[in-house]
Formats: sequence, C-alpha cells, structure tokens
Amino acid sequence: MAILSRSEAKKILDKVLKYSKAEAASAQLSGAETGNIRYARNSVSTSGIVNDIELAVEARFGKKSGIATINEFSDASLEKVMRRAEELAKLSPDNPESMPLLGEQKYLAVNGFSKSTADITPDQRAKAAADSIVAAKKKDVVAAGYLEDARSFAAVANSKGLFGYYASTSANFTVTMRTENGLGSGWAQSDVTDFANMNTAASSGVAIDKAVLSQEARALEPGKYTVILEPSAVSGLVAYMMGNFDARNADEGRSFMSKKGGGNRTGEKMFDKRINIYSDPSDANVPAQPWSDDDHMALQRVDWIKDGVVENLPCSRYWAEQSKGAAIPSPNNLIMVGGDKSTEELIKKTRRGVLVTRTWYIRMVDPQSLLLTGLTRDGTFYIENGKIKYPIKNFRFNESPVIMLNNIEDMGRPERVSMWGGPAMVPALKVRDFTFSSLSDAV
Repeated sequence: MAILSRSEAKKILDKVLKYSKAEAASAQLSGAETGNIRYARNSVSTSGIVNDIELAVEARFGKKSGIATINEFSDASLEKVMRRAEELAKLSPDNPESMPLLGEQKYLAVNGFSKSTADITPDQRAKAAADSIVAAKKKDVVAAGYLEDARSFAAVANSKGLFGYYASTSANFTVTMRTENGLGSGWAQSDVTDFANMNTAASSGVAIDKAVLSQEARALEPGKYTVILEPSAVSGLVAYMMGNFDARNADEGRSFMSKKGGGNRTGEKMFDKRINIYSDPSDANVPAQPWSDDDHMALQRVDWIKDGVVENLPCSRYWAEQSKGAAIPSPNNLIMVGGDKSTEELIKKTRRGVLVTRTWYIRMVDPQSLLLTGLTRDGTFYIENGKIKYPIKNFRFNESPVIMLNNIEDMGRPERVSMWGGPAMVPALKVRDFTFSSLSDAV
C-alpha cells in the first residue's frame, strides 16, 4: 500500500477532512517503496526493501494549530487522527506568524516517474553491485558502495479546496574505491530518475582510476590556487549558498544578502555575469515536486541569479505580508547554467592548478560573508601544462561561494548531482585564487 494512485490518495484525504470540526484543516499523505543494496570490502553486506505510508493532519482554530499523524486508514482511524489534531490545536498557544490556508492551487504537471525505476528487482540491484565489485577486483582495489532506489508519491489537500498529487522515482548510487595499501582513494556518484540511465560499472571505473592515480600523494603548500572543481565539489558549496538565500534573514541583517542600512541585495550584481541559477520543477533533467513542503504554494520556474544579478530570494507568505513584497517559495531543485566543456577539456586549458573531485564536511564560518570551511577528498591532483601531473594531499579550504563565483575562469557542462534540498544540475568550474588554508593527512 506504499504507493497510492491519485484517486486512491484523494479518497483518503477527502474522507479525513470531512471528519474535521475545526475552523480549517489540511492533510498530507505520502508513501514510498525504497530498495537498497550496500557493499564493502568487495562484498555485499546488506540489502532490503522498505515500505512506508503516513498521513499527517493539521487542525486550526484561529492562530492555534495541532498536527497528528497515523499510518492506518480505516474510517475509525481517520476520525481518531482528526480528533487528536483538534485536541492538540486547542491546547497550543497562538502562532503570531500563522497564515490562512491557501485555496485551490494550479500545480505544474511534472513527469518525475519512470517505470524502469519503479520496477527494479532485487536481481537488478545485485547486478548493479556486482558490476562495481567485479570492476574493482580487476584493478586490485577495494569497493564500498550504496545504491538506493525509490518510487514514491505525495498528496495534499485542505478544507479550502486545495489538492495536489505527485508521483516520482529516483535512484542514487555512490561508490568509494580504495587501493589495497590504503594510500589511494576515489569516489563517484550517479543520480537519475530513470534507472535505465544508470551505469554503475562506468561510475566505478571513474572512482577506480582516481584511487589508483591518487597514491603516493605529495604535499603542496597551502595558499591560493587556480582550481577545477568537479560538479560534486561545486554542489557542496553552491548548496550552502542557495540554502542561505532567504528574504527575511537578509532583511533582518542576518545574512550575506543583507544590505547596509536595511533591506536585501535583490537587484544587485553580486557574481560573475556568467552565473545563472534557476529552479523549475518541470525540468526534464531534474523533475521535482511542484509545491512547497511548508504551505503547499505552487512552484514555478524562478530565476534566482541571472547574468550575475540576484533576481529573487525565497520569501515566506508571512514575511511577504510584513515587507509588502511577493511570497516566493523555496525551490525543490536547482539548475546552474554552465558551458559546453568536459572536465578533461578544462584540464587541458590549465597551465597550473588543482583538480578537486569533491568537497565534504563543509561548515559555516561566517554567515555575513558566507565564509565556509571544509575538506577535499577522494582524489586531489596537481595540474601542469594541461595534464594531471601527480596526486597531492588533501586540503582544508576556507572560501566563500560568493567570492568563488566572482573568480570564474571557465565552466563545464552541467551534470546531475544529488544536492541538499533536491536534485540539481551543476557544472564543473575553473576558479582562480581559491583558498586552501592547511593540509589534511586523510586520504
């Protein structure tokens, strides 16, 4: 019962809302069937399938609200969960920032469902893992990987006539390859809607090559370098930046988007003119749920940064009312426009620089400048005269994505990555004066 059709989901939502005695009520029904397989030391360790479905009901009396959840759907259970939400609402304090429920919304028609992913079998998962493990054994390296696939749905409704339904699929594969002597490490990922587009052997080959090449790494002095950040390295930094795009934080002076004297920096050119970042739930490469999770506002295509200029900031309905602006919901996907070059072509045009496979363990240092710190990992290399010269030890970096996106020298083709907040298309970037603050002995 983990996946319900549109009509099945609407039937349950309509029924539970009819039990409401509150001034207003809303309900959200979501379910997923998730499969996975995990392996380490060239051997499968776990695999499984998880089915889950949950109904969350919110009851409102004025600015008071209460939420209750349940995972059984008999008439008695539906009435019980609504009564519980109403009891909790009456006990709760007023929420001064509460906004009325939205009426009927027009949601984009998004095709985020793939039959090949929905129909994955245990044998297919086993083959995907085997393709990676066999490739590793041929090169005498040790593989550790994880594949997760999901078919899921979400449906929302409220007492003012709002209803939405979205079914989706996804598959995500990550793998780390280590040389048997422990001195080399490589990593790769693949994130798709359609499992037919996933090739775990090819992804594993990338990770294997990095692992073999990264042995006997040399120490390079910390400092400012020209770097080529692969898409997974870029995504970690851009995700932090976009996660801190928020009109209220900016208006209240708590953000790198805050303007001196008050307000925010919407309309200012803050980045290189080649920087364009937008969201669009109907994008075929990264389809996403067409409404926001918090209040079910309809999502449309929104330009966040266009030609280096900040065009929009997410803004809650409450803050839009307070600031007399427009309410703009946070996105469920991101697309960063890039160039048409491969990472290899970026390397060929680099006289001296550093290639970074990925960034990890990223933490905020200063929200006012968006200064971040983190580490490189799983393959960091020195480039000389257009070629990878030798592997280098990993660095700790201290860098702001704002500065990084002002120091662009070139951009690669956007690739799909799994990013905090949803799927994303992100290019590799060639950036000058990227700050490495210290060395890391971790492989």
